[in-house]
Amino acid sequence: MYQSPSHEPAKQRRTTLIFSLPALLVVCALLAGTAQAPVAKAVATANPQELSPTERQRRVSKLVSNVIERSHYRQSPINDPVSSLVLDRFIEQLDGSRSYFLASDIAEFERYRYQLDDAVVNGQLEPVFAIFNRFQQRNKERVKYAVDLLKTEPDFTVDESFEFDRAKAPWAKTPEELNDIWRRRVKNDAVSLMLTEKTWPETKDILQKRYERVVKRTEQVTSDDIFEVFMNAFAHVFDPHSSYFSPRNSEEYRIQMSLSYEGIGASLQLVDDYVTVLNVLPGGPAAINGTLGANDRIIAVGEGKNGKMVDVIGWRLDDVVQIIRGKVGTTVRLNILPAGAAPGSPEKVLELQRNKVSLDAQAAQKEVHTIKRGDREMKVGVINVPSFYQDFEAKSSGAKDYRSTTRDVQKLLTELKAEKMDALIMDLRGNGGGHLTEATALSGLFIPAGPIVQLRETGGRVEVLDDPEPATAWDGPMIVLVDRYSASASEIFAAAIQDYGRGIIVGQQTYGKGSVQNLYPLDRYALGPDPGFGQLTVTIGKYYRVTGESTQHRGVQPDISMPTAISPEEVGESTRESALPWDRIRPAEFNKEGQLTPAIAALEQSHEQRIATAPDYRSLLADLDAFEKVRTQKKLSLNLKTRVAEREQMETERLARENERRKLRGQPPVAKLADLTGQEPPDAVLDETVEIAADLSGMSNLYLSRLKAQGDRSDSTRN
Repeated sequence: MYQSPSHEPAKQRRTTLIFSLPALLVVCALLAGTAQAPVAKAVATANPQELSPTERQRRVSKLVSNVIERSHYRQSPINDPVSSLVLDRFIEQLDGSRSYFLASDIAEFERYRYQLDDAVVNGQLEPVFAIFNRFQQRNKERVKYAVDLLKTEPDFTVDESFEFDRAKAPWAKTPEELNDIWRRRVKNDAVSLMLTEKTWPETKDILQKRYERVVKRTEQVTSDDIFEVFMNAFAHVFDPHSSYFSPRNSEEYRIQMSLSYEGIGASLQLVDDYVTVLNVLPGGPAAINGTLGANDRIIAVGEGKNGKMVDVIGWRLDDVVQIIRGKVGTTVRLNILPAGAAPGSPEKVLELQRNKVSLDAQAAQKEVHTIKRGDREMKVGVINVPSFYQDFEAKSSGAKDYRSTTRDVQKLLTELKAEKMDALIMDLRGNGGGHLTEATALSGLFIPAGPIVQLRETGGRVEVLDDPEPATAWDGPMIVLVDRYSASASEIFAAAIQDYGRGIIVGQQTYGKGSVQNLYPLDRYALGPDPGFGQLTVTIGKYYRVTGESTQHRGVQPDISMPTAISPEEVGESTRESALPWDRIRPAEFNKEGQLTPAIAALEQSHEQRIATAPDYRSLLADLDAFEKVRTQKKLSLNLKTRVAEREQMETERLARENERRKLRGQPPVAKLADLTGQEPPDAVLDETVEIAADLSGMSNLYLSRLKAQGDRSDSTRN
């Protein structure tokens, strides 16, 4: 789910309409050999440990507040209620784990609760930097205490626990209470390392270097860093997808949208000292490898196949990006703590070859699955669409063979029809969106004619976007496979297919991003050759289904649900506090192409009967149950023997589940999990969706007659 390239402007005033799932606070695409904008130096102050706002930041603050108040879809004034929300969000950005500030600090910050609106509008940013400078003070106190704790080896036989999820915990009232939180935190860091068979001296050395890096990172923070954090806290009060990018991150953002870059193909953010994967870019080395996912945490990085693994917990984000970058063709190894896993859980090592991520690598791809139904062999075509892409530069230059999602899918459909495909699956899992024009055009390949999506702008004007494709490329049985990471343009496509009764939606409730962003390069509003104002994305519209219902917040509900490790409680628009609400507008006029309700009921019945005995599907459900237990865990034992026993039990249970699956498939058991290294895990969800598609093909005469008749008429008209 990454920021897509620029869309063609629907109106002259729109700079860029962004329909993909946007990046969060700070995004650094992992690129190699790319230019970077200079980073502003910290402002000198009387106290060298304190930072203060610059005149440029005051000007940018005024400009950002003006653009958001004038252009944001909410049309909300910047007032005291906004100020209150900004304060809470800024404190959360600085200390989301509630492990640095004292309750007395939070009480002291209350004097700013209704001042931050004026601070933004007038550029009077002193309260912002006062809060941050207090955080810097507490940060140094905490790290010094952590380093001091390392002088004595902890007692790993004591039965006590560490609460690692403190997002809703009360603020510590005294330094002694905070000391105990940090004592347990340091002890847990030590236990996590000793679970990897390190000695206490080795563990102490690693942690000391880690904590010292935190101090160094703190000293390297610039006033621009703080300003960006605060401006995002401000922008995110209005909605999660309005964001401010500093000059440096504006450059990273530009590179990420260029569709041609080098690296491992992932975007990162910093979350509680962990460099965390924001998303994996389609077509890149990480996506091709298939084992790196959103919210995975990078613990260590090693150069080459045998280079020493360097612990990167506590590093600055851009420093980690720099050591992951490298020449095309070289190897980098990442030590990963999987998403949702508690600190100290089993880690995995990924070996990736740095490479160029290009449009070709992101292109839609096909495969054919053969299914037996009695004496008949049925062919189910699967087209994986990683994003809604378009080679805009080639198209603008007049190239007739420019690449796009719709063009590529159309070619693949021609090939699949030549192979006598009986049913089609459009796999949009993990597709975070892209070009609006591609979403409407791709929908048009499967719908004879009519509106695809409605767009409502800030002022209330509604624009109906019609099917731009004159003919259907496939009029047979069809399934759209989605998950929680299917967002924006993917949701436009899935919703159109569902609303027209053209196909079955299978999978998980989609992300729920039904908003449109406009990109504002702020330098255009400033005087001088290089003002360094950065850029701003502002939500300026919402899109709606042809039924009039929004996909915002709710997403697209599947007709047949499938299991997944992606938790809707942690991922999706509904998890974001400031998300725009769901609503509806007047429906557009359209003709439904099929009535699928009876077919869905029959398909679901066959599906339930099949999965009751399907080995891979049952194994997936068992794995997800085990994962859910880990995901909901909020505390960890600090007794080393207990933790070792817990890890061994998890691995034993996982091995047992794998061997049970292999037994049901008639395969020999494996002695240990390491024996599975290099083996591609089964895609039980896709395999079962193929079965559903084969079932759907057998009943296509019940619901596709009208569509086929219309298709035949349009064919005769063209002939």
